[in-house]
Amino acid sequence: MEFALSEEQEILSESVRKMLEDNIDIDLLRNHSKGDDVIRGNIRQLVVEMGLPGILIPEEFGGSGLGVLEAALIAEEFGRYAVPTPWIGNSVMAPIALLYEKGNSLSEKWLPLIASGEITACVSLTEAVGKRSNAGLSSKDSKVTGTAIFGLDGELNPRIIITVLEDNLILIDTEKPGVTISEIPTIDSTRPVVEVVFDSVDFEIIPGGKDAIQKTIGVGRVLLAADILGASANMISNAVEYSLERKQFNRVIGSFQAVKHMCAEMAADLEPCKSLLWYAAYAQDNIREEAALLSCHVKAHLSEVGQDTARTSTQVFGGMGFTDLLGMHYWFKRIGLSRQILGGPEKVRQEAARLQGFLS
Repeated sequence: MEFALSEEQEILSESVRKMLEDNIDIDLLRNHSKGDDVIRGNIRQLVVEMGLPGILIPEEFGGSGLGVLEAALIAEEFGRYAVPTPWIGNSVMAPIALLYEKGNSLSEKWLPLIASGEITACVSLTEAVGKRSNAGLSSKDSKVTGTAIFGLDGELNPRIIITVLEDNLILIDTEKPGVTISEIPTIDSTRPVVEVVFDSVDFEIIPGGKDAIQKTIGVGRVLLAADILGASANMISNAVEYSLERKQFNRVIGSFQAVKHMCAEMAADLEPCKSLLWYAAYAQDNIREEAALLSCHVKAHLSEVGQDTARTSTQVFGGMGFTDLLGMHYWFKRIGLSRQILGGPEKVRQEAARLQGFLS
């Protein structure tokens, strides 16, 4: 058995990388960070033209019908280029939630619209990861009230919100009265998160209960890990390139043993993460009994490796590494936010221990 990507998967990854290389650069990220909404729309259109919003959606609903592994390969490239457009929530977590139980009316209604790019979906599952006391959502008379925070992909006027109410995923149409969406400032300007306030709003329950919640969160964690992998690989690549150009004492700094060791250790730590990510992503579709545990492991491990890589690669740049002139902070901050979304390393390791029976 060959444990490697197929030719089709490699072509998909290379095609997405080429598209992003041609359209994303540091100047675009700078302008985006200043609030240029035109950039958001333009990048979104490129993603739609490649058919990426429908990557997980079955062909009968206008998608490609591919798997979580293919989605993870795309997420890795999005992390590599710090792509400022909806992806993990809209194109991955929302379809996973809607497809958990086949044949439901919600999937038939909304999946074709997501696949075509006609609408975006915002996903906010923070309450299922770490419930806040005296907060979250409540229902009365079949209407939902409360606040959902850290919603993914809510920056482009999402048509639907998927969030959690008690032990169920619920879907809210934002055209219903009583929905207010606002961006939450975070360290990462490339990937906004939103707060959604509901004031007695109609909702629909997505079939699947607790299992659908766990599946959606697990896949989201795998995709965040893939994003961290791509961002970390970019930081290493740029650090190595800089070390071969920057001179001190009439020598490139890459010739100094200390810098060589820093770069080599980053590469050695990151390379094995690829196989862990591929296996975790594959398990989401094919090894159900291992899927939840592997999503915890890959999220926790890459969060730690990504943090170390971001810090060490910035050190290679010296004082320049913290300036906007080089722009490495976009990836540094993206890794930092990805580390915390859907649970930081301590939280997901605790979940992994519970899944294995080590905690009650």
